[in-house]
Amino acid sequence: MSSLYELKFGEDKTHVTLCRKRLKSSDISMFRDAIAQDYYFQMYYDDLPLWGFVGKSEGDYLGQKEKLTKYYIFNHLKFDVLYNADEVVEITSFSDPSYLVDISENTEIDVQFTYSVTWNLTSERSATRMNKYSQASLHPITQKIHLFSFLNSITVVVLLVGLLFLLFVRHLKNELRSCSIGDEEEKKEVGWKLVHSDVFRCPRNISLLCAFLGTGTQLLILIIALFALAFTGFLYPYSRGMLLTSLVIIYILTSIVAGYTAASFHNHFEGNKQKRRVRLAGTLFPVPFFIVVSVLNTVAITYGATAALPFGTIVIIILIYTFLNIPFLTLGGVLGNRFGLLEFQPPTAVKRNPREIPLQNWYRRKLYQVFLGGFVPFSAVVLEWHQLYASLWGFKIYTSPGMMFFTFVVLIFLSASVGIILTYIQLSGEDYEWWWRSILCGGFTAIFMYGYGVIFYLRSDMTGFLQLSFYLGYTALLCYALFLVLGTISFLASWMFIRHIYRSVKLE
Repeated sequence: MSSLYELKFGEDKTHVTLCRKRLKSSDISMFRDAIAQDYYFQMYYDDLPLWGFVGKSEGDYLGQKEKLTKYYIFNHLKFDVLYNADEVVEITSFSDPSYLVDISENTEIDVQFTYSVTWNLTSERSATRMNKYSQASLHPITQKIHLFSFLNSITVVVLLVGLLFLLFVRHLKNELRSCSIGDEEEKKEVGWKLVHSDVFRCPRNISLLCAFLGTGTQLLILIIALFALAFTGFLYPYSRGMLLTSLVIIYILTSIVAGYTAASFHNHFEGNKQKRRVRLAGTLFPVPFFIVVSVLNTVAITYGATAALPFGTIVIIILIYTFLNIPFLTLGGVLGNRFGLLEFQPPTAVKRNPREIPLQNWYRRKLYQVFLGGFVPFSAVVLEWHQLYASLWGFKIYTSPGMMFFTFVVLIFLSASVGIILTYIQLSGEDYEWWWRSILCGGFTAIFMYGYGVIFYLRSDMTGFLQLSFYLGYTALLCYALFLVLGTISFLASWMFIRHIYRSVKLE
């Protein structure tokens, strides 16, 4: 919300009355609790953050054991603003300790809040005004965390690459070679060769699968676009208004990608047939998003919190989705239907009757594979994920888009690699129903991320149903989006791998 402070450019102010407030006993009690827990306020001026404490406490000893704590609130705030030409470069706020109001007693009291503003010229350029926030993120402790995160990610990648190339690739090459030049007995030794007539069978819920891939691809491009804007300087720390605006604009534009991908991939199996895939692609993420936001908005209205969206904003969001997002999505579906990929021709003929899947070993079962598929990528990014939680819900300043982008690339690589390995293990057990399992193996990383979010909340000082609902709700939306992205990456990697090995092998 907009505060009552008026900071007009270049205009100094001295002891301007902000408001007069009569504090009741309940208000005084809340202030004392806030002071005891070191609460502070955070405001923004020209997208620059500024902080200040609500008040302070002092302890006086009565006798030898009894301690009396005095509570004071600051009723005067000083703003110090630095500017260059017509641009704000820096702003700080000071809670003046010489202006205190004693609230140690539960008696009603009248308080007058005032503020002062001082403008000073500086030679520092506005282009460097975010440097001090970046320097804060380069604190030795933060640097160590980023270093440990980097080493942890590299270690997991090296181990996985070693497993992939020293064992997996070598073993697969030997199998392909034996299948090409060996006898019939050698060909039957490997289970994945026996399911060549079933591995390309059209999966169940094909429309939902295509919608999943369309939405996941759309969100992946959205994330990459946000990183590009961050690296170009268009987005910077605490430009949250610009971030939300960019999210809305990019999501609308990338709706074309969702419609195109869903329609194009659907043509792989059912040719030029219009079905539910475009509609599902347009609802797979927005519908859960609107449901969660509606519930959280109702909670905020019940509590009278300023986080509640105004009715006008809700109407604008619905109009944008109806008149911009849906047409772009439909346009993408039309383009994908006309110019997308042609109907897929599998390397081997698909039999009419599916092959019976034998009983699987424990390490080939779905639960174990899904767990492993989520745990390995998560273990490589958990430290950086903690930093992101601390930035979104705590007091940390995150100004390292390079490290976050590196972590995201590692996450993509691991999701793709683990998806390929687990798909190969599944096919080796003559289990050809790999489509949805490959998605679950990649997307389960987001389940681990949400689980860690619950642990982060329990270890924090956040309390109250309002805080709990907002935290769990918006964290669920974030992890759900990552579930769609990582599941799509794992599926596409497995899809390209399967097409490659069955095209390379010579089956009779």
